[in-house]
Amino acid sequence: MVVRYDPPNRGENSSSREASTVGESRRDGQSPPQRGRSAVIDTLARLFPAAIAFAILLLAWELYARLGGIAPTVLPAPSRVLAQAWESREALAENTLPTIRATLAGFACSLIAAFALSALVDFLAPLRRALFPILIASQTLPLVAIAPLVVLWFGFGLLPKILLVALVTFFPMMVALVEGYASTAKEIAQMLAAMGAGRWRIFWTARLPSSLPYFFAGLRISITYAVVGAIFAEYAGAAKGLGIYMLSAKNNFRPDLVLAAVAVSSVLTLLLFGLAVLVQRLAMPWERAGREGKAGTERP
Repeated sequence: MVVRYDPPNRGENSSSREASTVGESRRDGQSPPQRGRSAVIDTLARLFPAAIAFAILLLAWELYARLGGIAPTVLPAPSRVLAQAWESREALAENTLPTIRATLAGFACSLIAAFALSALVDFLAPLRRALFPILIASQTLPLVAIAPLVVLWFGFGLLPKILLVALVTFFPMMVALVEGYASTAKEIAQMLAAMGAGRWRIFWTARLPSSLPYFFAGLRISITYAVVGAIFAEYAGAAKGLGIYMLSAKNNFRPDLVLAAVAVSSVLTLLLFGLAVLVQRLAMPWERAGREGKAGTERP
C-alpha cells in the first residue's frame, strides 16, 4: 500500500486567509475606508449641536448689541470684536507668543512634578499622608492674591509665570495619577509578585498602565487652567502677554480688544485640550477600539 503525501498549497492558504479577512470586513458591513469616513461623520455629528448653539449665541449677542441701543464701549458686537482683532492682529500675535511660552513651560514642569511626586507617594504611603494636606491647602489659595506675591518674589521674568501655571495645573494630575495607581487589580499585582517581579517592575508593568485613563482625565482638566494661570501671572506683572494686553485695553476703555484677547485665549485652550485628546488616543488605542467594538455590538 503506497501512501501519497501532498504538500500544502501555500497559494491556497494565502488565498483562504485573504478570503477570511475580506469575509470579516464584509461581516461588519464596512471596509476600512468606509469605517474611516464613518468615524469622521460621527465626529462631525457630535460637534454639530455645539456649533449650532454657539452660532445662535453669537447671533443673539450681535442683535442685542446692535438693536439694544448699547454703546460699543460697553458691549461691542461680535462683528466689531472680529474686525478690531483683525486690525490688531500683529499686536495680538506679539502678545500671544509669550503666553504660549509660559503656558507650555509651566505645564511641562507641572507634568513632570505630578508624575514624580505621585510615584513617590505610591511607593511611600506615609509621604501621602504628609503631603496631601499641604497640596490641598495650596489649592485654596486665591490666584488673584498669590500672583502679585509670586511676581514680587521672583521678578517679572518667565519664572513666576511658570510657577503659577504649575500651581494651578499640578494638583488634578497628581490626584488622578494616585487614584489610577490604586485602581490596579490586586490579582495582577499578586501574579507579577509571584513571578518574581519587584515593586518597581510591578509599578511600570501594571500600576502605571492602569492609571492612564485617570491621568488623561486629570490632564484634560488641568490643561484648561494652564492658559488662565499664565494670563493671571501676566496681569500681576509682565512686559508682554495676553494678560498685560487685556489690562492695557481695559484701561483704554477698549472692551472690543479685551474680548479679542479673550477669544484668542479661548482658542489656545481649545487647541491644548484637543492636543490632550489626540495624545490620549495615540497612547491608548485599545480604549477607542473597545468603544467602537461596543458601539458596533449595540447596533441592530
